[in-house]
Amino acid sequence: MNLKVRLAIMSFMQFAIWGAYLTCMGIYLSKIGMGSHIGSFFAMQGFVSLFMPTLIGIIADRWVPAQRLYGFCHLVAGVAMLLAGLYGQQEGAQVSFSVLFGLFSLSIAFYMPSLALSYSVAYNALTTAGIDTVKSFPPIRVFGTVGFIASMWFVDIMDYEQNHNQFIASGILGILLFLYALTLPSCPVNKKKGKQSYVELFGLQAFALFKRKNMAVFLIFAMLLGVCLQITNGFATPFIDHFQSVPAYADSFGVKYPVILYSISQFSETFCILLIPFFMRRYGIKKVVVIATIAWFFRFALLGMGNPGSGVWMFILSMIVYGVAFDFFNISGSLFIDQSTDSSIRSSAQGLFLLMTNGIGSTLGSLAAQVVVNAHTAADGSVQWSDCWYIFAVYALVVGIAFHFMFHPERKEELS
Repeated sequence: MNLKVRLAIMSFMQFAIWGAYLTCMGIYLSKIGMGSHIGSFFAMQGFVSLFMPTLIGIIADRWVPAQRLYGFCHLVAGVAMLLAGLYGQQEGAQVSFSVLFGLFSLSIAFYMPSLALSYSVAYNALTTAGIDTVKSFPPIRVFGTVGFIASMWFVDIMDYEQNHNQFIASGILGILLFLYALTLPSCPVNKKKGKQSYVELFGLQAFALFKRKNMAVFLIFAMLLGVCLQITNGFATPFIDHFQSVPAYADSFGVKYPVILYSISQFSETFCILLIPFFMRRYGIKKVVVIATIAWFFRFALLGMGNPGSGVWMFILSMIVYGVAFDFFNISGSLFIDQSTDSSIRSSAQGLFLLMTNGIGSTLGSLAAQVVVNAHTAADGSVQWSDCWYIFAVYALVVGIAFHFMFHPERKEELS
């Protein structure tokens, strides 16, 4: 089978696993009385990303081929997520937070590092085959978004977005990807001989990237932009779902099918990913990331101004700009890291990037967003959602302005 097709299948399944629950988990948690814990579930995704991607990346660089470790991660993650779903099925509305949260945490502890490993496996296979990663990886990554959308739609059409079946679907997909990973191209490990420093011995060379001023600034801003990642994943669908209680909007399409409405974001991703090679070559990493921050501003602001009725066009536009916000930062950032580091630390460097974005940034974002939402929640449970979205929008704008003035990459780092 063609290499690009094999990697596209991997990407499709990788994100289909996530798409089964990521955008609708908040609805399920609200239905079983855990609405106040939504931030905790999403923050846990960030917390495990503080150490698991880097740790797994080091192991992949030093001792275990990345594709094998990738499969193992999906086996553990898939089984744990399947158990979480089966537990939810058994207990119904009497689900214990500690048990559900524990199984979910175990699953994502091994799923999150698989994101960085999937990039590492793809970059290694393409480089080994003599294929330009900047030109060829984005079209492969598109299939990840297609998988995410397909999974979202399946869950929404089957009415799984409000129950435990979203976890069961995700778990089954994870186990299937474990089996598929057994067929992926082999990745080399960097087994140096002779006397080594402790940094080399334990595979910590990726952290030396912080010694390079431009890279340190980029990684810090990756963390600050990472704050935005889980805000809409955690609260966008519960926000749209709350319009059910407003008679004027109760029968609108967005209220009836919030996950499908939200999936417009992923359709936008499929288009925007294909634009990355052009924008990276033409404008460079700095301008691409600035564009992403502006898109984040509009993503949040439009949600604050819109509604499922006469203002539904603002919701749709918010979903469309998400593709720019996410792809122009996450995918371009991953490519920038790959192009700026040695192949011997490819997996750990990607793990470090994930640590900064989905780890520290995402954790802070999830917890901060929950604080903001709780602060704008009245005694009767109603939320001043518009104020929340405007706060998030201002944050994104400030980060973008600061990045523009503080990040000064060298010409060779711009990939232009």
